[in-house]
Amino acid sequence: MADHKLHPAVTVSNIRTFVPITLDNEAADYNTWSELFRIHCTAFLVADHLEPRSPSPTATPSTDKEKQSASPPTDSWERLDAIVLQWIYGTISTGLLKTVIKKSTTTYDAWKAIENLFQDNKATRALFLKQKFANTRLENFSSMHAYCQEIKVLADQLNNVDAPVDEQDLVLQTIAGLTEQYETVGTILQNTKPLPSFFEARSQLCMNETTKANQALHSSQQAATALHVQSQTRSFSANPNTTASQNTSDTTRGRGRGRSSTSQPTRSRGHPNYPAQSQHPYIIFPNNWATTQCASLLNNTYNPQSNQTPPCPYPSTPRPNGSQGILGPRPAHAHMATYSPTPTDIA
Repeated sequence: MADHKLHPAVTVSNIRTFVPITLDNEAADYNTWSELFRIHCTAFLVADHLEPRSPSPTATPSTDKEKQSASPPTDSWERLDAIVLQWIYGTISTGLLKTVIKKSTTTYDAWKAIENLFQDNKATRALFLKQKFANTRLENFSSMHAYCQEIKVLADQLNNVDAPVDEQDLVLQTIAGLTEQYETVGTILQNTKPLPSFFEARSQLCMNETTKANQALHSSQQAATALHVQSQTRSFSANPNTTASQNTSDTTRGRGRGRSSTSQPTRSRGHPNYPAQSQHPYIIFPNNWATTQCASLLNNTYNPQSNQTPPCPYPSTPRPNGSQGILGPRPAHAHMATYSPTPTDIA
């Protein structure tokens, strides 16, 4: 029993792996789709099904060795043609499928029908594509990559309708469609001799776009930082006592026990509390004493022999004459020093 060889086309389980594009009437992907499909058919030994079927040869090899080397896989031509036709139907849209599908058609018939749909009326298509090619501008695209891609697709479409675009015209049109933001790099490219290729110009333009985007991002970050610092400065200027009041509240907190309250004096360990009217623990100022003395000095009515008692650095509470102190009975007459302040000349 002769060994049966398996044809490579039979091993393809998913055509989408090799032709990832879905051809549609509205899309301009016929050139890409047809090229990928032709490459795939050539790789799997079925490229002859895209051409008219040739008559089967009548001559046969004379020897068994020639038969073994020249014999194709045993799968019939009709089966292989049906497999390639399935590939075509699996890579086009539903609307396009309804347009080209026919009963008992072959791969070549379907291939030519699709080609005629996208390649008919070449003169009209060439005129339309030339106008679109000349009016393509960067400002109508979101990025430099999308702009250059559209320029390349239009050039390929013009080549397929017998209106080829050479490399120089492609590069010059790409430069002509740039915005003012890329005027410098466009001038450098068009003055380069010899003129760079389309892919070299595209690479420089995309790199320039990336550089400008990074610079804009850095500038925005610096502006945001400066705005944040300025807002903090304004808030501090509007409330200058906020920090001081916080520091004062921190310093008035004692370490002693008990609850602190605004209605109670602050208590701290090891330090006694004194009346609010005196800043010295041993000097007791009479009420309104300082105000009275200042008023008498201003009115020139100051009398150093007045009965107003000046502040004394020691307790001046009177005691009974018969009381006994620490050193014994109080003497009958005691010397009392009189405080005689000297009036100050006020200019």
